[in-house]
Amino acid sequence: MVRIGILTISDRASRGEYADLAGPAIRQWLERAIVSPWTALPRIVPDGFESVRRALIDFCDQDRVDLVLTTGGTGPAARDETPEAMHAVIVKELPGFGEVMRRASFETVPTAILSRQSAGTRGSTLIVNLPGKPSSIDLCLGTVFPAIPYCLDLIGAGRIETDPAFVATFRPS
Repeated sequence: MVRIGILTISDRASRGEYADLAGPAIRQWLERAIVSPWTALPRIVPDGFESVRRALIDFCDQDRVDLVLTTGGTGPAARDETPEAMHAVIVKELPGFGEVMRRASFETVPTAILSRQSAGTRGSTLIVNLPGKPSSIDLCLGTVFPAIPYCLDLIGAGRIETDPAFVATFRPS
């Protein structure tokens, strides 16, 4: 069974001052997209380099998840350090994910150029940084997810099958 870590990065949500809408939005999107067996491991941590770095290492090395989807902490604000924390734990960066997400988001909002989404691998785990707004999560996941199952195949992670009526997976023949 594929294991997917969903990491919400938010000071307020981690303190219980704000309802986490982004993590559940990721899970709902995945429930519509994935038809093979999978399980979600949701977590909420405060913004900042060390809290995100520790959570990513735990997901990859302790929980041995196949995929980690993060939400939040990708803007230019001082506490937005998700990309820096991810870069500290990955072995290979996959910059195309961020490029495609920004391009798709820019078509609807000019401030998409401020986003610093990225992706990379650590062992057999793919980590993808998503934005924090649920509508942006839907857009970004819809844009990059067609490549995620094949990426998981290539890195030796679990196999994901998707509902082609919702999101068509691309695997070269």
